[in-house]
Amino acid sequence: METVSTSKAHGGTLSVHAHESAATGTKMTFSVFVPPQAESGAKLPVLLYLSGLTCTHANVTEKGEYRRACAEHGIVFIAPDTSPRGEGVADDPAGAYDFGLGAGFYVNATQEPFARHYRMWDYVAEELPALVAANFPVDLSRMGITGHSMGGHGALTLGLTYPERFRSLSAFAPIVAPGQVPWGHKALGGYLGEDRAAWRAHDATALVEDGKRPAGAILIDQGDADGFLAEQLRPALFAAACEKAGVDVTVRLQPGYDHSYNFISTFMEDHIRWHAERL
Repeated sequence: METVSTSKAHGGTLSVHAHESAATGTKMTFSVFVPPQAESGAKLPVLLYLSGLTCTHANVTEKGEYRRACAEHGIVFIAPDTSPRGEGVADDPAGAYDFGLGAGFYVNATQEPFARHYRMWDYVAEELPALVAANFPVDLSRMGITGHSMGGHGALTLGLTYPERFRSLSAFAPIVAPGQVPWGHKALGGYLGEDRAAWRAHDATALVEDGKRPAGAILIDQGDADGFLAEQLRPALFAAACEKAGVDVTVRLQPGYDHSYNFISTFMEDHIRWHAERL
């Protein structure tokens, strides 16, 4: 594992690392914030943050404003990239932002030419936690997951599928029902093929309908001025499925907030506290 950069923040250490991934067959980059409580030698709870379309690890690292809250609550914060990258990695042939590079959708692709590298599900669920545990003072029995937009989709689907691994779960403006919105139709169709039954394993609303349950309650924040709300995000679909299934979900519609990191950074401290209370 290569250390790309390291710096001090809020008494802890922020660092960026690169490594050769067995899951994706490419070099992957992620950032880590280790709070000052690590100096005691204790293993700390860890929170994975999954970013949205077009993002890398750098977006939340630079704009997420999570370090002070993580330092206060003793949370290790991990931010991976959103897709494999590098020479030979397939991209959207038209260069669109919502498929291919920067838009891995946190699935294991089965369709060529994406199946070779686009294995973000395995990377986030298996490889990255193991790598972090081998190199940082974390307790994987106290691991939570959150994310934004496409990353909120990934957080919800991974959290619902592996409640024994992800003990706390939240999301910012997630794509809650990709099987019912244009972003999801393009991504799931392109990565997984046209059999929509296979999409259900990567659709949070469908997972709840099919009996999957989180480890505990779910927190979702959504801005009501988000330009993607009506067509792509549709949190009411997930809320309705959870209500029917008896899943404890809180969906907070935040007046005046959009889809940007101005929104995310405003409510990041609430989410860090939410996870800290459960981890």
